[in-house]
Amino acid sequence: MIDEVRRRIAAACERAGRERSEVKLVAVTKGHPVAEIEERVVDEGCLVLGESRLQEWRAKEAELTGRGIEWHLIGNLQRNKIKYCLPFHTIHSLNSRRLADALQAYGERSDHRFRVLVEVNVAGEESKLGIGVEEAAELVAYARALPNLQVAGLMTMAPHYDDPEQARPVFRGLRGLRDKLGLVELSMGMSNDFEVAVEEGATIVRVGSALFDGSDA
Repeated sequence: MIDEVRRRIAAACERAGRERSEVKLVAVTKGHPVAEIEERVVDEGCLVLGESRLQEWRAKEAELTGRGIEWHLIGNLQRNKIKYCLPFHTIHSLNSRRLADALQAYGERSDHRFRVLVEVNVAGEESKLGIGVEEAAELVAYARALPNLQVAGLMTMAPHYDDPEQARPVFRGLRGLRDKLGLVELSMGMSNDFEVAVEEGATIVRVGSALFDGSDA
């Protein structure tokens, strides 16, 4: 399954005139046991894993120590759980000044610089977390001024559409905002729409079910 996902990413890059190396595949492993993760993902050479539940991640991280995993936190982060986040390569869910301040405070105490993406609710869905497009520039500027935060880019989740093409304006909107703010990373696209996201400039795609059960959902 991972070979098929890689093939689809490569094909989308080719359609968009991009290099395959420009897109990082984050395998979303939440809900899957370590043995399955090893068999389907890690043993196939994909060492970038995304988790959203910190308690579940801590157990997996302990079992996978020594495998060279690059961990990404892709779910909502509560301020009282920041103390567990030092091992993460990137946190995809910075969505408020209060969270930025809490990350800065803990980073200062622990001599650590957190690499973060600002989560933007481009589609304006009430059920989704993330800051509004109109407020994103202010939060980016605020977080950039904090010495223990590295604002690497933006993240969004598009609504789930039966036709992935309907997500294109969402991804295009995030890319335009990223370019306006002078950032690099675009974390967007999941199992049902990652090819459209790649065509619109995604540098990180978060793929779970297409890797583990072969579906596009």
